[in-house]
Amino acid sequence: MDETNTHSGSIRTDASGIAVRWIGTIFISIFSICCLLPFLLVLGTSFTSENAIKKFGFNFWPREFSTFAYEIVFENPQLIIGSYVVTILITLVGTALGLFIVAMTGYALQRPDFEYRNKISFFIYFTTLFSGGLVPFYLLITQYLSLKDNYLAVLLPGLLSPFLIIMMKSFVRSIPHAITESAKIDGAGDFTIFIRLILPMTTPALATIGLFIALGYWNEWYNSMLFLSADMKYRPLQLFLYNVITSADYVRNSAASSNVALRDVPLESMKMATAIVATGPVILFYPFVQRYFIKGITVGAVKG
Repeated sequence: MDETNTHSGSIRTDASGIAVRWIGTIFISIFSICCLLPFLLVLGTSFTSENAIKKFGFNFWPREFSTFAYEIVFENPQLIIGSYVVTILITLVGTALGLFIVAMTGYALQRPDFEYRNKISFFIYFTTLFSGGLVPFYLLITQYLSLKDNYLAVLLPGLLSPFLIIMMKSFVRSIPHAITESAKIDGAGDFTIFIRLILPMTTPALATIGLFIALGYWNEWYNSMLFLSADMKYRPLQLFLYNVITSADYVRNSAASSNVALRDVPLESMKMATAIVATGPVILFYPFVQRYFIKGITVGAVKG
C-alpha cells in the first residue's frame, strides 16, 4: 500500500514538474519573441521606402523595398569606417583598462585587512547621489586636463563607475579570504594574488562588468559631442550617426519650408538604418558572453 502511494506520488510529482517546465518554456519563448519583434520592426523599416512608411506605416516586412537609407548612411564610406575604427579602439582600450581598474578597486575594498576600505567605499557611494555638475566637469576636462579635441576626453570618464565597483566588490566577497591568507603565507604579494588567484575566480564577474563597460563606450556620444569638435575628421560612431540624422532632419525641414519635394530625404528609414548600423556588431558579439553575463548577474544578485 505504501509503495503504491509512493509510486502514485512520484507520478504526480513528475507530471507537475513536466507541466512547470512546459509553462516556463512557453513563457520564455513568448518573452523572447516580444524582445525580438522590435528589432525585426527596425530592420524591416530600414529597408522600406519613405513613401511606403508614410502610406502604410511601420511594418515587419518592407512594402516597398529600398536601400536608399543605407546608401545615404554609407555615402562616404571612408568616414563611417574611420568612425567604426575609432569606436572599436576606444571600446577595446577603455574596456580593458576600466575592467582592470574596477577589478582592483573592488578587490581592495573587500579586503578585511585594508584599514580605509569603509571610508573609501563611502566616498565612492557618495558620488552616486551627488555630482559636481556639467560645468565643473567641462572645465576639468578642457582647462585643467587640456583634453579638448582629444580621444582621452572620451576614454577617461568611462574607466570608473561607482555602480560597477560596488558590483565587483560583491562578486569578490564571495571568494573566501582564507585563499588570500594562504597565498600570503606562501610568500605571494598582493598583486600576484590578485592576478593569479582572484581574477581567474571572477570570470563571470569580469564578463558581466566588461560587457557593461563595453556597451557604455560603444553607445557613448555625449562626451564626444562636448569635447570633440567638428574639425576632427574621425569621431566616434554614435556621434557620426547622430550628425547624419541631424543633417537629414535639417534638410527635410528646410525643404518643407521652401516647398521642395521631400522624397529624397528618407528620414524615418534613415533612423532605423542608423540603429541597425550602430547595434549590429553588439548583437553579433553578445552571444559569446551571454552565459557569463547571466551567471554573473545571478551571482551578483545573490551575494549583493
